[in-house]
Amino acid sequence: MAAMMKVKLVRSPNGAKPKHRATVVGLGLRRMQHVRTIIDTAETRGMVKSVAHLVQIVEDGAQVSA
Repeated sequence: MAAMMKVKLVRSPNGAKPKHRATVVGLGLRRMQHVRTIIDTAETRGMVKSVAHLVQIVEDGAQVSA
């Protein structure tokens, strides 16, 4: 089974660059405080890193900044 990670949208992508907004949509995040479980791959890690100012990685009740 592949490793999974939970990503939470903590800041609104409104006013962000269009590329960052598209990345948030690509991660499957739709609204504030929305949490998605995604496969932990190099590609998704890169997506999270590019919008680190908008999202957080959530792990077992504790929130870790991206």
